[in-house]
Amino acid sequence: MGRIHAIDNIVFSDQSLLPIWEKVKNRTRLSCEDGLLLYNSSDFAGIGQMAEYAKRQVSGDSVFFVINRQINPTNLCVNSCKFCDFSKKRGDQGTYELTLEQILESIDNDIREIHIVGGHHPDWPFEHYEDMLRKIHSRFPIAHIKAFTASEIDYFNLRWGIAPEESLARLKEVGLRSMPGGGAEILSSRIHELLFPDKASPDRWIEIHHLAHTMGIFTNCTMLYGHIETIEERVQHFMRLRELQDQTNGFLCFVPLKYQIGKTKLVAKSMSPIDDLKTVSISRLMLDNIPHIKAYWVMSGEDTAAIALNFGADDIDGTIGRERVAHAADAPSPVGLALEKVLRLIGDSGKIPVERDALYNAVNR
Repeated sequence: MGRIHAIDNIVFSDQSLLPIWEKVKNRTRLSCEDGLLLYNSSDFAGIGQMAEYAKRQVSGDSVFFVINRQINPTNLCVNSCKFCDFSKKRGDQGTYELTLEQILESIDNDIREIHIVGGHHPDWPFEHYEDMLRKIHSRFPIAHIKAFTASEIDYFNLRWGIAPEESLARLKEVGLRSMPGGGAEILSSRIHELLFPDKASPDRWIEIHHLAHTMGIFTNCTMLYGHIETIEERVQHFMRLRELQDQTNGFLCFVPLKYQIGKTKLVAKSMSPIDDLKTVSISRLMLDNIPHIKAYWVMSGEDTAAIALNFGADDIDGTIGRERVAHAADAPSPVGLALEKVLRLIGDSGKIPVERDALYNAVNR
């Protein structure tokens, strides 16, 4: 409690943040205008301290991690999203399609969470995905399967005529327990038309997550930032996520995803670590009804992720294994983070490592 009391007296260089600080202390919801003020303020330290205060009201000094494995079954994809270095077309160099046996061989018995997301494959029938989950669940029944973004669920409908209600029910039957939050990018019709017109629209993404929540399938939510979006579009993104969470309470965690310049080069240079930390902090302050904020080390890098644990984030994902999507865009993080390094990273941040399961139940403190 002493540490919480110490942060109660923040010295702001930007006095316009004082009304926001009163709202945070009183647990009064921030407005869209507050979000814009935060983004336009140069008081980086003050914003971070407010976010850390808000985070401690939720999880104290605990930082969660999970023993997990991310599987990207294929990089073949019918879409041509302008921010993506991962997807390939048939005939391109570097295409791959993992067999079910290769997927099974990549999973260890101590894995608690299996995270599956990949390209929108042009030919794999829906039954292939059912068989994938069925075999994983059969061989690793204790592991929690978190699989398929809302954009993938929408693609199953477009490609095979299987409505989201049916595909989610069938996938749940064979082992699906939750969904990742990818595919949202920025919930802006303008950005959707410019960067990823072939993927699920913002309204469709919201619709599918709403449906999943009503079916008892928890999900994460994300935001891809640092490309051509405006500050206003970021704040509106937060508002739409918060509105859906008010309706369903189905989001477990928000994950800020830093745009990786790679070969797509939508902007001249990457967001600075200060901008990354500011986005983590503002997401904690705006998304008051989403329990956890993730410092996703894969895209932000280990150093920034470690600092984010003092700027409002209370989760650092996990050990992951061989992640391919961000690293196709030359993400600077290692391709896997060992458990010992996760523990050291959290400990060096002055926090308490708490191993969790996929639903944020503490397993080991």
